[in-house]
Amino acid sequence: MYEAGLVLEGGGMRGLYTAGVLDFFIEKKLAFSSCYGVSAGACHLASYMSGQRGRAYRISVDYLDDKNYCSAYSLLKTGDLFNVDMCYNQIPNELDPFDYEAAEKYPGRGVVVVTDIKSGQAKYVELKNMRRDLVAIRASASLPLVSRNVEINGKMYLDGGMSDSIPIRKSLRDGNLKNIVVLTRPDGYRKKPTSNMAIMRAKYKDYPGVVRDMENRHIVYNKSLDFVKREEKAGRAFVFRPENLIKIERIEKDPKKLRVLYLQGYYDAATRYKEMKKFLEE
Repeated sequence: MYEAGLVLEGGGMRGLYTAGVLDFFIEKKLAFSSCYGVSAGACHLASYMSGQRGRAYRISVDYLDDKNYCSAYSLLKTGDLFNVDMCYNQIPNELDPFDYEAAEKYPGRGVVVVTDIKSGQAKYVELKNMRRDLVAIRASASLPLVSRNVEINGKMYLDGGMSDSIPIRKSLRDGNLKNIVVLTRPDGYRKKPTSNMAIMRAKYKDYPGVVRDMENRHIVYNKSLDFVKREEKAGRAFVFRPENLIKIERIEKDPKKLRVLYLQGYYDAATRYKEMKKFLEE
């Protein structure tokens, strides 16, 4: 196991790039002392910790045509774009079983980021009991406007990406002097201001913290990108980024595009494997 942080940002279906990187890591039996996942990155982190190669990819593409998985039907019927019962019960317990025991034996720490919608602050939940802590993964991946609030110990949470999209600073605070960072946007990307703030303010009028997060999200996110770049140039971060080969929507339904993105992540990890090992072992 490497004494280093593994930082996985979100990005919805763009996280297929992350799934490809992580599947290569599984093949090589790479483990890190601390792993941090946000939103889709939190979901893919779970399958990485359990060592189930290919599972994150299958879950992302096998149910695209099922209206009970991710659809307007699910949103209208349940209040969640991604059907909670299917994603966090039927799939892990029946359709594509998650290896809870293997994940709990992962030699390092697994941490997911959630956003306290009252304060707008990030909360970092360590994954210890995977059956119990699955709710934190759900909260981390619950997108605003298209998800119900998720209750954990009496407090309400949503998408971790609203408060800390790229938790490299958290990893550094935890003592990880080196970090492997997997981004889901190409080099040079800059986030623009949120376009639907009027709807956000109306829906979350009782939660000023989350409204503030969304108002400032592009500023905070772009500063995080700049920080990652500085860490990379200083030799303290090794960064994977997808090339802008094809346009992938946050909720992408084209399995061919998703396959290309997954393979790009796997290829990037394979071709840069020796370079990454040198970085980790210097």
